[in-house]
Amino acid sequence: MKWIEVIMVRSVGRNSKVLASTLRELMNDLADDVEQEAIRVFRREKLDSDICIVLFHEEKKTKTGGSPLSQCLVAALQEFNLVYDTVWLEIEN
Repeated sequence: MKWIEVIMVRSVGRNSKVLASTLRELMNDLADDVEQEAIRVFRREKLDSDICIVLFHEEKKTKTGGSPLSQCLVAALQEFNLVYDTVWLEIEN
């Protein structure tokens, strides 16, 4: 069973450029430790203040409370006010 984590961030009262810059710094810091295909970052259409980070996992079991990587990202992004983290499981046939 594959699973993903979705981290959604809305920068309330902050410049979306600050969020983008912070996110770039985080991704650069993680680049050596995480495969590029394992993380995808999206921006909401017509709303630059909303960012969605998707972490792809190949392990068979999920980790309670999310992966260490998602916990690190959520903690680092808390300054942007609204951070929502969820775990999604692949539906197997």
